Amino acid sequence: MRRTGPGARPYSGGPGWNGLSRWLADHDRTRKASLNAVATGLDYGARVFVGFVVSPFLVAGLGEYLFGVWQILSRAIGSVSAAGGRTPQALKWTIASRQESRDYEEKRRQVGSAVAVWFLFLPVLAVAAGALGWLGPSLLAAPVELVGTVRVAIALLAVNLIAMTMADIPRSVLGGENLGYKRLGASTALILVGGGLTITALYLGAGLPGVAAAQLATTVLSGAIFLKVARSHVAWFGVAWPSLDAGRRFLGLSWWFMVWRLVMQVMMAGDILILGLLGRVELVTAYVLTKYAAETMLGFGAIVTGGIAPGLGGIIGSGALAKAIRVRNEMMALTWLTITTVATTVLLFDRDFVRLWVGEKYYAGLSETLVIVLMLMQFVLIRSDAQVIDLTLNVRCKVLLGVFSALLSLLLAATLVRVFDWGIVGMCLGLMAGRSVLSLAYPGLLGRFLGLSLGSQLRGAIRPGVVMGALLIAGLRFEPIFVGQTWSQLVVGVAATAVTVGMVAFYAGLTPEGRRSLLGRVRQVARPGGTNSSR
Repeated sequence: MRRTGPGARPYSGGPGWNGLSRWLADHDRTRKASLNAVATGLDYGARVFVGFVVSPFLVAGLGEYLFGVWQILSRAIGSVSAAGGRTPQALKWTIASRQESRDYEEKRRQVGSAVAVWFLFLPVLAVAAGALGWLGPSLLAAPVELVGTVRVAIALLAVNLIAMTMADIPRSVLGGENLGYKRLGASTALILVGGGLTITALYLGAGLPGVAAAQLATTVLSGAIFLKVARSHVAWFGVAWPSLDAGRRFLGLSWWFMVWRLVMQVMMAGDILILGLLGRVELVTAYVLTKYAAETMLGFGAIVTGGIAPGLGGIIGSGALAKAIRVRNEMMALTWLTITTVATTVLLFDRDFVRLWVGEKYYAGLSETLVIVLMLMQFVLIRSDAQVIDLTLNVRCKVLLGVFSALLSLLLAATLVRVFDWGIVGMCLGLMAGRSVLSLAYPGLLGRFLGLSLGSQLRGAIRPGVVMGALLIAGLRFEPIFVGQTWSQLVVGVAATAVTVGMVAFYAGLTPEGRRSLLGRVRQVARPGGTNSSR
């Protein structure tokens, strides 16, 4: 029986609860990084679940044409978001580089700089969103009866974008302080609520504007929740008016992050815009639904880097470059292992997934799936190095290279789609060719900062690259054999294949030293008592 009254020891919930409490203790960077990854993983899992459940409702409720329009508008409004100055991102990495600092007033001035720059960019953001709302229907060749619907949806998405930029400021503070896991549970619930609001809007017949309004409501709720979490767990959280010099420096950093946001939008949304504007809107629907499984699962690679990056920022800020190299190598190894396993599994089972989910007529084809998978794998690796470069706050060269690569990608992809009519395959090949500049340049930039030659990095990539290629070829070869007639067969087949491919990739693709380092990190994270080191 539980003791109560004076002198009673606080109830801890039993041995199981004690073990969980010890595991959740944030006593070092490794544990914080793992907790961040858990929180991000839960959020991502919720997005996967919501996307899986909501997408058929969207296709049925909006129709094939408006579903394609929704995908295009979502990407287009994301591109416009760069006009907001990207103050949350600049704030996150600025705070991350000052994790060890106890100058709380300076940190509050950084938050004040973010708010001031947000207000400065607000008119630019409003004009860009207004231009999209006016030109959008004609660019999409929308029928006359749908012009008003499209414009209302764009207007709601624009308001949502403005609200999201401000709502992301407390989230960025949490992320910069390596405390993103403090949102654990709350942000996951918000994602589920957002999915429920979207389905409700479709059920009520609100159409495209209703779906956009559901996003706006979710953003407002999210901002309120993150503000409460930041106030509860960041002792110094607040806003202080910055000096003119500090504001100017933050504006300069925000400018580069703004341009980088444009580059990222080209990478993430250029495919949809090229297919929708230079190809056919209906082609977008097949592409999005075929890409869904690969994009969703490969997103776990981003979870790895997103969870580790803030802690790595503290290591870089302290000048411990040898430790930073070790953590970056572990991060890249885990990212490679994840994307190789996922890509091979998707090749084998994507046709059956699309058939069971929305109908086989929306499956673009095996060749298209292969180039989609390769394009997404390349993007995950580029993004991983880009995040580490952000931690140095020396982003000028990274952004300039990104602009060149983005323009080259668009030109090549547009040519292959419009002139040669290669459709999805041409679009993916064009984007990959343009991004190859970054695949070489970013490791070189990071290597210069960390003291690693590009040659040594390329030599280290030979073994993983050969193993990855062999596994993808095997996926193509055996795709006709692997069949999931029902959801249960598909789930069992995917699980068994992922475990098998993951083991092969782990032992064949990583060196013995790499395997020991990665296993050591996993053991350190899994140990309930943890360690007091910041390994």
